[in-house]
Amino acid sequence: MTDLCKEIARMGKGIGNENRYRILEALMRGPRTVGEIAARLRMAQPAVSQNLTVLKSANLVDDERQGQEVYYSINVSYMAGLLKKLAMDVGKSKK
Repeated sequence: MTDLCKEIARMGKGIGNENRYRILEALMRGPRTVGEIAARLRMAQPAVSQNLTVLKSANLVDDERQGQEVYYSINVSYMAGLLKKLAMDVGKSKK
């Protein structure tokens, strides 16, 4: 399995759950804390934290500490780069 395949599989695991996808949707509107995400999605904070751990391990989200709060945001540069690599790889296979 190539490195690209491993990255795509990790991304799939990250977004392969409805709650994690909903968290990503919430983060599309900008950085949020666990509490803000939990309130917006009506989920328990521990569940949001667990899902954020999976998303972070898949490089799909970043976190930034501001005082006592941690703000989560979508890792746009990683996701865009991964999709670009995938598109290039698919383009090579069509030639």
